[in-house]
Amino acid sequence: MVSKSDQLLIVVSILEGRHFPKRPKHMLVVEAKFDGEQLATDPVDHTDQPEFATELAWEIDRKALHQHRLQRTPVKLQCFALDPLSSAKETIGYIVLDLRSAQETKQAPRWYQLLSNKYTKFKSEIQISIALETDTKAPADSFKAKGAPPRDGKVPASLSGLDPRDIVAVLNEEEGYHQIGPVEYCTDSFIMSVTIAFATQLEQLIPCTMKLPERQPEFFFYYSLLGNDVTNEPFNDLINPNFEPERASVRIRSSVEILRIYLALQSKLQIHLCCGDQSLGSTEVPLTGLLKKGSTEINHRPVTVEGAFTLEPPNRAKQKLAPIPVELAPTVGVSVALQREGIDAQSLIELKTQNEHETEHSQKRALTPIKEKTPTVPKSPSVSPALPHNQSPPTKDDATESEVESLQYDKDTKPNPKAMNSSVPALAQPVTTSNVSETTSGQKVAVPAASHHFCFSIDLRSVHDLEVGFPVNCILRYSYPFFGSAAPIMTNPPVEVRKNMEVFLPQSYCAFDFATMPHQLQDTFLRIPLLVELWHKDKMSKDLLLGIARIQLSNILSSEKTRFLGANGEQCWRQTYSDNVPVIAAQGSNNRIVDLSYTVTLEDYGLVKMREIFVSESSQGLPALPQKPSSLPPALCPSEIQTEPRETLEYKAALELEMWKEMQEDIFENQLKQKELAHMQALAEEWKKRDRERESLVKKKVAEYTVLEGKLQKTLIDLEKREQQLASADSELQREKKELQSERERNFQELQDCIRRAKEDCVHQVELERLKIKQLEEDKHRLQQKLNEAENKYKNLEKEFQHFKDQQSSKPEIRLQSEINLLTLEKVELERKLESATKSKLHYKQQWGRALKELARLKQREQESQMARLKKQQEELEQMRLRYLAAEEKDTVKTERQELLDIRNELNRLRQHDQKQYEDSREIATGKMDSPHGKALEEGLDDYLTRLIEERDTLMRTGVYNHEDRIISELDRQIREVLVKNSAS
Repeated sequence: MVSKSDQLLIVVSILEGRHFPKRPKHMLVVEAKFDGEQLATDPVDHTDQPEFATELAWEIDRKALHQHRLQRTPVKLQCFALDPLSSAKETIGYIVLDLRSAQETKQAPRWYQLLSNKYTKFKSEIQISIALETDTKAPADSFKAKGAPPRDGKVPASLSGLDPRDIVAVLNEEEGYHQIGPVEYCTDSFIMSVTIAFATQLEQLIPCTMKLPERQPEFFFYYSLLGNDVTNEPFNDLINPNFEPERASVRIRSSVEILRIYLALQSKLQIHLCCGDQSLGSTEVPLTGLLKKGSTEINHRPVTVEGAFTLEPPNRAKQKLAPIPVELAPTVGVSVALQREGIDAQSLIELKTQNEHETEHSQKRALTPIKEKTPTVPKSPSVSPALPHNQSPPTKDDATESEVESLQYDKDTKPNPKAMNSSVPALAQPVTTSNVSETTSGQKVAVPAASHHFCFSIDLRSVHDLEVGFPVNCILRYSYPFFGSAAPIMTNPPVEVRKNMEVFLPQSYCAFDFATMPHQLQDTFLRIPLLVELWHKDKMSKDLLLGIARIQLSNILSSEKTRFLGANGEQCWRQTYSDNVPVIAAQGSNNRIVDLSYTVTLEDYGLVKMREIFVSESSQGLPALPQKPSSLPPALCPSEIQTEPRETLEYKAALELEMWKEMQEDIFENQLKQKELAHMQALAEEWKKRDRERESLVKKKVAEYTVLEGKLQKTLIDLEKREQQLASADSELQREKKELQSERERNFQELQDCIRRAKEDCVHQVELERLKIKQLEEDKHRLQQKLNEAENKYKNLEKEFQHFKDQQSSKPEIRLQSEINLLTLEKVELERKLESATKSKLHYKQQWGRALKELARLKQREQESQMARLKKQQEELEQMRLRYLAAEEKDTVKTERQELLDIRNELNRLRQHDQKQYEDSREIATGKMDSPHGKALEEGLDDYLTRLIEERDTLMRTGVYNHEDRIISELDRQIREVLVKNSAS
């Protein structure tokens, strides 16, 4: 069987477009970018349906392709409009293709709509297909791109005719091994194994911007071993990763020299820490150190490469992340071993890790060596094989052994159904480190005296409240390596479960005897739940995992303890807990499938005495046979006691030796029969498996063809419906077209009528405007004549007024008027001085108030002995101040009265003078009312009235007078008289 080519082409076919606008002077170009490399199509005309018809391809190998798929690297297509004259590129939109949709089988092209389309009124689309093709045109030396072999790794003379491209790993399914190199050179058998032992500081790989799944995320390690994808058991805690060390092994047929060349070509093993389909970090384990030049170590013992390797996040250089300190660097412990098949030796894993349950002295623990060879154990109704606690059975996804060996392993490790009702003894501690020492008779396991003897029993009672829509042939399966056995425990036979019914499970009780420390038991129960898998067993297809129930074993620790007596009369404790748990769907959704009722019991038999247990090498895991005492009591002298020949020690020893030989022969024959039976069953199972696979494949193809036929029928029906819809739409379009045509004609006629009416209105308006203009011209001519007459009249009046003014300038009234004006100015000046004096008085009052306040503050600062004298002085000072204020107020009032009296006399004189002037002017006005002199008298009265009002307001603003004072009343009377005169004139 030839392996698939590692060199691939990612081919993106850009076929045509639709729904584009027409731009005659522009071209369309599509540029595709993947992993930093950009390709472009040839420019095509910018029409509504451009024809690209271009294929763009990138070279890639399978390893890089898998890495890109894990990181979800996109293929981005950008569409540009190109102007050939100015060479300007205008972005139209883009399309993002998912690399995971690319398959090696040819797929039909799809229409992709442009995102961020510039032509918002058009839904532009491009027809694209993406596929993977084998790179058949790769150059002959393309293998050098993966890493050239080391300088000292030259091809030996015996292999000089061998092409390095022929050194690839090819799986031989029939015999269960990988062949590396041509058949004639593959003379030796090897076993290559990879073990992931531990991990630390994994939380450093989670960036702050990364969003983990909302549900509890599961993390696992992934690597590819000779083309086989291998993952370990998922774990949830990155800070304290808790997973069992797992080993994946493959059988290889090759030679040492060819293996050395192959490891030089495939110089590194890449291991990823994944969450779902995303790689959080990776490391590379160098493989060139396994087979060094000139070394013959592999002929005698396994060769290993092991250590703690640092995990690096993806694209650290592109993201410009700061380097992680050495003490915080995330690491993974890996051991890669290569050995000849047939050398029965353990891998020397010396990887150290910090024990999760450190003692007070913070001791380190070494990982328990993991054996690849599976022991063959005779079946016993009361004994189940106990695997090391850190070795779990391979699953269908993880196992890379040959199928025959895998089936044999499943046969050997599958517990006898009858043993479900019996206890499974486990002598080794599942969590604590056992001290193992080799003796000539076998292995000796020491159990610490601080351990307790526990018995834990699980009874999966029934299932009920089924939620799925089909009957389930129910099988429950679980495994808990802490109890001393990693072999899965299953209920048998399958039972059918339907809706609205409760079914009790057969052979669902299992008990485990083991020894451990109480605090380790409590810590393990708190950390690790019991996962019970619900399988649907179908005769026509493979078994289907429906869901998983999570049983929290720590609940039993809080239940009530009851006391009972053991077999030897010692005091023991028992705890029992019963509950119902939901079985959650295993595929994607978080839906409940069924409820599981269970009962668990924990019995504590007290401390285990310090003892050593011998395990015989020949029994391969069976408990050692009862040993006879090494020394017998000395025999009595024959002369003293006559013994029978059958009672002599020699006879008993010979008899025991013969019985031992027979038993060993029986054991050997049973082992041979078991191996023969296992091989025959493996062959039968393999034949049945192939037959089932063929049947399932045929059924799958028939189902696919049925689905395709249904899709075709549905498509035909949809096409008929679409044709009918198009026909109806066409008729509707014709009807609407006729309606639009008639509506257009009607609107055109209405528009013509509107234009005609508008023209008539315009002609009428023009006639009206002409009549208005004619009327306005006549009015203008008439008003011009009136204006000329008024101007002539005004000139005559101007001359008369000038003549009157000349006559009046020589009269005594004019001189009196000028004197009145001078006196008025003097009066205003006196009023201003009065207002200033009033303000000065107020200022002095304020200053005197401030002085009083300052004096009061000074008085407060005096001592108590001077208070009386100060009070007296204050009273005297207050009297003096009052007298002074009274005298000052008296002087001020006298001065103001005198000033007011003078003003009153002056006003009276002016009033008499004005009265006389008024009478004279009135006499003049009676004769010449229309003369300019009369108008001048009216203006004099207005000025006089204005002065009287200003005088009254000035006196009121001083704050000394009010409306009841005599002078204010007199001014009001004079103002009223002037107003009466103005009204009379």
